[in-house]
Amino acid sequence: MSYIIYGFLFGCFIPYLARRIGKQMPATLGNVLLNIFVPTHYMPWAKLKENKKYTELFRRYIMRSLGWGIFTAAATIFFVLNFNLNFRWWHIAFLWINLLLVEVDKRFMLLPDLLTVPLLVLGFAYAVFAVHSGSWLSNEFLSYTQNSVCGAVLGYVLPVIASLFILWKYPDAFGGGDIKLLCALGAWVGLEQISYIILGSCIIFALNCIINHRRDGAFGPAIVYAALIIVSFSQYLN
Repeated sequence: MSYIIYGFLFGCFIPYLARRIGKQMPATLGNVLLNIFVPTHYMPWAKLKENKKYTELFRRYIMRSLGWGIFTAAATIFFVLNFNLNFRWWHIAFLWINLLLVEVDKRFMLLPDLLTVPLLVLGFAYAVFAVHSGSWLSNEFLSYTQNSVCGAVLGYVLPVIASLFILWKYPDAFGGGDIKLLCALGAWVGLEQISYIILGSCIIFALNCIINHRRDGAFGPAIVYAALIIVSFSQYLN
């Protein structure tokens, strides 16, 4: 029950955090944290009630926050119930950072290093500490860490190589943030699954463009959704 509450509360704050982070980029971690907890601008409640435009925006913001809260709570409890309980907070951190990246990219077409780099570091840390044997010199440990490093390398190199063939026609096909996100995800999921995530993200993005009759848009959400599907599906099979 506590994980549902934690997930709901974090989800409700995703629109707020995304807005504060997106509007401050590029910025240092200290500046972002300061402005998250001590906003420099705010709308007085009396003025908000008088302005119908801001009232409607505030209503939409509340509904969006509640929607994210419900979705994040459901996803959090799914991860807790279906993944190794010894590393539940690793998986929750993986989920929450990725969901926050979705909102930031949707609103600002941006995947900031402030989130992708910590996700990469946590991926390597997960590979180091999420080992079932006690020895760091065991074959299991070496295999797990090697898979993490290779996954990160492939997640970075493959999109770069692919972009070389399409830059002449689509110069913004892969942004730097997209490549860094794939690199970070590769550190988490390893060599095999990152290739599935890349393929799945392209399919999801293409379907989204077809459904919405668009030729471009934020690619980060497609990457995250593909990652969550691939990770959840592989864990379910295991």
